[in-house]
Amino acid sequence: MHSKDDSYDYQEMNLTEQFNNEEPGIKPKTLPAQNSLAQTFDTIASSYEKMRPGYPDKLYQTIFHYMPLGKSSNAVEVGIGGGQATLPVLQTGCRLTAVEYGEHFSSLCRKKFSTYPEFSVITAKFEDVNFNPDTYDFVFSASAFHWIPEETGYKKVFSMLKSGGAFARFANHPFAAKENPRLCKEIQNLYAIYMNSTSAPVEYTKENAEQRADIAYKYGFCDIQYKLFQRTRTFTAKEYTALLGTYSDHISLEENKRTEFFSEIEKTIDHFGGKITIYDTIDLQLARKP
Repeated sequence: MHSKDDSYDYQEMNLTEQFNNEEPGIKPKTLPAQNSLAQTFDTIASSYEKMRPGYPDKLYQTIFHYMPLGKSSNAVEVGIGGGQATLPVLQTGCRLTAVEYGEHFSSLCRKKFSTYPEFSVITAKFEDVNFNPDTYDFVFSASAFHWIPEETGYKKVFSMLKSGGAFARFANHPFAAKENPRLCKEIQNLYAIYMNSTSAPVEYTKENAEQRADIAYKYGFCDIQYKLFQRTRTFTAKEYTALLGTYSDHISLEENKRTEFFSEIEKTIDHFGGKITIYDTIDLQLARKP
């Protein structure tokens, strides 16, 4: 764990950092309006739920050490998506309210967590939901908080939390084929052709994580900490394009163009042995309301 004044040993982080550090693809200036992109996820809810990974056990251990939860705790998840981050929080026995803009995701998660009577979903934008102030022990958001305007999001979370309550923001940052620079270069060439992206993948660093953590200082939070976690995932060519098909900028491509793009990616991966490895870095930011 690292706070602002601690020393911290870290390994090099790897991800494709092209859109809000959380999605591979093209630069923001070439994308449609952000709200439209946010809505694209809901059109492929079941695929998203199947293909997107969860989060490491050690991440939850870190969260629950920082903010223990139990049956008397009241929590909110901002942007539940396919529920990849939800189960460990529900298993604490807390009352959990999820806020999700997508109707399909909301329906999927109601069914997925139907055995937890203290779980509920509000289908709306987080910005539009009225929460009572000083009410919640814990608010968290996994790979979703970047869709919310910074000032709006942080001020709202701060208002919702009780004194001593905690906010956890975390996200996965993938970097594909780091161990195979030739494959990485060939795939990047395809992005230049099909998505007009000429920038190379950017590694997520300790400095990136610290900058994101320090945002909370601006809005009155204290006891700010962050931690980084690494893992790898290996895919066949078709599995990899199925994963890419859950990213908003890829979904928004015209269907024939997307089909051709994915076919070329699959051919490229097959040419280099038929497997591609993603090196994930997950960053966790924690902040407390005084």
